[in-house]
Amino acid sequence: MDLQDQLKNLFPDHQFEEKKEEKKSNIWLQEKPLLCKYEKRKGKPITIIDGYDGATEDFKKLAKEIKTKLSVGGSYKNDCIIIQGDYRDKIMKLLKEKGFNVKRVGG
Repeated sequence: MDLQDQLKNLFPDHQFEEKKEEKKSNIWLQEKPLLCKYEKRKGKPITIIDGYDGATEDFKKLAKEIKTKLSVGGSYKNDCIIIQGDYRDKIMKLLKEKGFNVKRVGG
């Protein structure tokens, strides 16, 4: 029996409010599409996300969120998100779910 059940037993007439936490990102959405590119550097595939006009802190949060959801490595350099591996389709799907316009560039 957890704490909330104990409180309900002690105060049966009290109406408890259920709090639903909505995870809403505070990332600024832009009208221009983000560019999702595929490149090979030193023989290894990488995915680059470029073209964000908002604050750099928002773009860094977005980079961290993408890396954790895909469980891959990557970095944020020169106003670009660099993800290790070819994850264009998955990244584009994640960004579209967040409300971004995404444009695929290259092969």
